[in-house]
Amino acid sequence: MTATRQLLVHLLLPLLLICFLLLSIQTSAAGGFTDKLEWGQNLTDGQTLVSPGGSYTLGFFSPGASTKRYLGIWFSVSNTTVYWVANRDQPLPDKSGMLVFNDVDSLVLLDGSGRTAWSSNFPAASAAAVWLLESGNLVVRNGSSDISLWQSFDEPSDTLLPGMKLGKNLWTGGEWQLTAWSSPDDPSPGNYRRTLETAGLPELVVWQRGVKKYRTGPWNGRYFSGVPEVSWYANKYTLWVTKSPSEMTYGYTAAPGTSLTRVVLNYTAGGVERLVWDAGTGEWVSYFKGPRDPCDAYASCGPFGLCDAGAASSGFCGCVEGFSSVVSASPSAQEVRDSADGCRRNAALDCDGGKTTDDFKVVPGVKLPDTQNASVDMGVELEECRERCFADCSCLAYAAADIRGGGDGTGCVIWKDAILDLRFVDGGQNLYLRLSKSEFDDSKGFPTLLVATPIASAFTILLVLFVVWWRRKRRVVGVIPHNPAMAVPSISLAIIKDITINFSDGNMIGQGGFSVVYKGKLPGGRTVAVKRLKQSALTTKGKTDFVREVEVMAGLRHGSLVRLLAYCNEGKERILIYEYMQNKSLNAYIFGAAKLRASLNWEKRLKLLHGIAHGIAYLHGGSGESVIHRDLKPGNILLDDEWNPKIADFGTAKLFAAIDQAGPDQTIVISPGYAAPEYARGGEMTLKCDVYSFGIILLETLSGERNGALHRLLSHAWGLWEENRIVELLDTTMVPLPESETELLSELKRCIQIGLLCVQETPGDRPAMSAVVSMLMSTTSHIDWPRRQVDSREAVDSNSSRGLRTDLLSSTTTDLT
Repeated sequence: MTATRQLLVHLLLPLLLICFLLLSIQTSAAGGFTDKLEWGQNLTDGQTLVSPGGSYTLGFFSPGASTKRYLGIWFSVSNTTVYWVANRDQPLPDKSGMLVFNDVDSLVLLDGSGRTAWSSNFPAASAAAVWLLESGNLVVRNGSSDISLWQSFDEPSDTLLPGMKLGKNLWTGGEWQLTAWSSPDDPSPGNYRRTLETAGLPELVVWQRGVKKYRTGPWNGRYFSGVPEVSWYANKYTLWVTKSPSEMTYGYTAAPGTSLTRVVLNYTAGGVERLVWDAGTGEWVSYFKGPRDPCDAYASCGPFGLCDAGAASSGFCGCVEGFSSVVSASPSAQEVRDSADGCRRNAALDCDGGKTTDDFKVVPGVKLPDTQNASVDMGVELEECRERCFADCSCLAYAAADIRGGGDGTGCVIWKDAILDLRFVDGGQNLYLRLSKSEFDDSKGFPTLLVATPIASAFTILLVLFVVWWRRKRRVVGVIPHNPAMAVPSISLAIIKDITINFSDGNMIGQGGFSVVYKGKLPGGRTVAVKRLKQSALTTKGKTDFVREVEVMAGLRHGSLVRLLAYCNEGKERILIYEYMQNKSLNAYIFGAAKLRASLNWEKRLKLLHGIAHGIAYLHGGSGESVIHRDLKPGNILLDDEWNPKIADFGTAKLFAAIDQAGPDQTIVISPGYAAPEYARGGEMTLKCDVYSFGIILLETLSGERNGALHRLLSHAWGLWEENRIVELLDTTMVPLPESETELLSELKRCIQIGLLCVQETPGDRPAMSAVVSMLMSTTSHIDWPRRQVDSREAVDSNSSRGLRTDLLSSTTTDLT
């Protein structure tokens, strides 16, 4: 018996092991640890497929507050971020759904009663299997073949992933496009879709039903001409457009090791956004949004209109040179500055039978007009394009089709119809516009050249004599003094090239739309920030702003302002040398990862706010002149190695403007969420605009939340204040204050009250910055009760949602870190 028992034990152990392994495999498959579904298997609600690297998950879900069930694929790091839905139009009523292979090798989604809610058709094949790839693509393949019989990438929902494409199949007439969800609870196709338009030059267009709402501008070989800012992350996510006999498509690739990314078409107003996953914060970070301002609304300024996102006070719309606005006969249209009628020529063209006296005027730095009805020839140079347009009386404008080779570009786009949807954009292209000879006639106006030439010559001589005298006096030979006098010295370009290693990429620490910032090291070891203006920014206005910045900064000396140490104005170069800020901007520490937030405890945050307030008060009068910053926000507050705040960004695009210099020609700069309502509405600029911006910075610093264009933080703060729960505004990622810290808690609550005083609707109700400093520094002084004006606030919110420059500053501001 003993031998028999031993034999049974030896037989049972392997059987039990086999059973255990089979159970493990089944459990693993049921729990979602497999990336494959083979013929004869099924996937029920609660089971999942997971891509080999774990980035993506396929399964059943209910969106938002809905109880309906859908089959979809989502990002494993964010299971609420669903990027593909199978049964968008046919939701399942309950959790009885099942994904199966049917008898003819179709992938079929069935409800509890066995009815088909969705299916994929593909050629019948033996040994077919469904795979969820690490790219996020769900594919059906025959055995080990890499050829897909069907793939989810061919049926996109509202999201474009790396490797997906938009465009047209030129053989079948089929189209790949994005369609927004109807709502956060309903993934069925909504009102907005995004397509690649293939007439003329390819460009991306957002449609609301059958109406164009937003276009990116045509593809120029490097990017779509209306969104040049994508070039700053092109090394991570590279865009491509392909044209072949079989298809014309657009897509992008992600470099190995880069973060997860997606481009989504939102159900709210058809907005398009590129989002990148930040593993440190566990959140999606926005890299690009479009439309980003009123000028991105399609044809908002009408035929031959030119939109300028920086001209809010004039309604954004103007006309190209040689054209004037068409005055609408409707009084109501005039009242709201309706520019839909566009512009008309000031002087008729002179062209008949190939003979003409017309010429071409360059319209620089624009998103090229709609090319739907334009003719395109990629095989000619720009000079030949000009000759063709000149000889054709119906040609109204031309431009280069491809800018990859540098210079003026190659290829030829010719417009013969009215020009639509033209706007200024930093880094944009040149459009060559046909105008009458009279528009080039210099004799019709005041003889400016005859008068200006001798004056300019005399001024130049005096300036040279002054520079020689100044250099002898100062003996500036390339060393930036640690404590320069009131004048800011100039240094040579050769020295700057030396300290930045000839502007090497390794020394680059940031860039924006107008400048690139490099780290430089002086011979004595001191580190400086070198801000080099881009050549595209050196317009007449850009050069004027550069000179004015140096003049304004020369008179400012305060511990809470970033110091301008020197400048270079040599040849075509305009360069500013600032002190280097080791800890970068406040942005990273109040909105960043939990570890960064924790490095700024409550005492440091209060100290920072005191320093910022002192700096603004100095600008408002302590320097002997009243200076308005106009663009205060956490990104423009830099921190030195001892965590002292330094107000920065005296840039040419967002200049510190002395009050006596302010006027209608001043650039309107709006950072959504920080701009005072009176400034956002009509460009009314006073010292109280800075007070408002400081109030927002204060509330953001203590709450760790962004205000944004919709003023969500502001609305939340007022609500808590009115309910006497203002302490709930404090940043929840910080270590909770113990009950014993009553003094610190009282100071924080008092600080929030001061912030609310600063953001009151009426400028007269806001305190002066000198008063703000007094209130912050004293815990016993009287503080008024802040007053909220809901109706006006909502009016400003409405104005913001209609098109404040929601993306301009993120694409043009460079922190001097």
